[in-house]
Amino acid sequence: MPACPHYRKPTMARFNEIGTATIPGNGTCLRLLQRNDEFSIKIAGAPGELMNSRLHGSEDALATLACERLSHLPAPRILIGGLGMGFTLAAALSATGDQAQVTVAELVPEVETWNRGPLGTAAGYPLDDPRAAVHIGDVAELLRQGDGNWDAILLDVDNGPEGLTRKENNWIYSPEGIAAAQKSLSNDGILAYWSAGPEQAFTERLRRAGFSVEPVVVRALRPGKGARHTIWLAW
Repeated sequence: MPACPHYRKPTMARFNEIGTATIPGNGTCLRLLQRNDEFSIKIAGAPGELMNSRLHGSEDALATLACERLSHLPAPRILIGGLGMGFTLAAALSATGDQAQVTVAELVPEVETWNRGPLGTAAGYPLDDPRAAVHIGDVAELLRQGDGNWDAILLDVDNGPEGLTRKENNWIYSPEGIAAAQKSLSNDGILAYWSAGPEQAFTERLRRAGFSVEPVVVRALRPGKGARHTIWLAW
């Protein structure tokens, strides 16, 4: 009898680096990686991932949970802090009408370039939507204006209240940053924060600022699947 052929376990394609960028202010390097139709963003030299295009359920939820509260507004103005892979922007556009205006503040210019290039396929190129606009710079710059014009402010600028990528991001979660966001909201506006995990101290910080607060546990992949992340809704 002929010998059975040796079984060879299929090899998984490797991630290839297709872009790098330096975070302004601290020199940390971001790496954009691609494997077939999957994308990953990492911090050079650090373990794990910042983002993966297959795990965006909680980024979607950041927008959908907040935008549910804007259904009575024909032309809501929404500010998103952090473009990432574009999933929160795409979800906000999907959850609002033709007259919505969604501005994304992104600190790293290359992240916008990535989203207009190959990475854009992940979220369906939401930057091509005429309702979307990009502000290249720190979202804190817009919050400090305190103009009261935003109906929703969605903040996903770091891993949560304990900054991972940039110490300056801690201001967003400080009492001063919360107060600035509060002044930037319209009457009955909604403020939402994304975090990799829960933190009771931040919930109490929002309450001390005068907000009603609802921490919501969401899943990274889809309902019932993936890591548990936290979204704070404050109004």
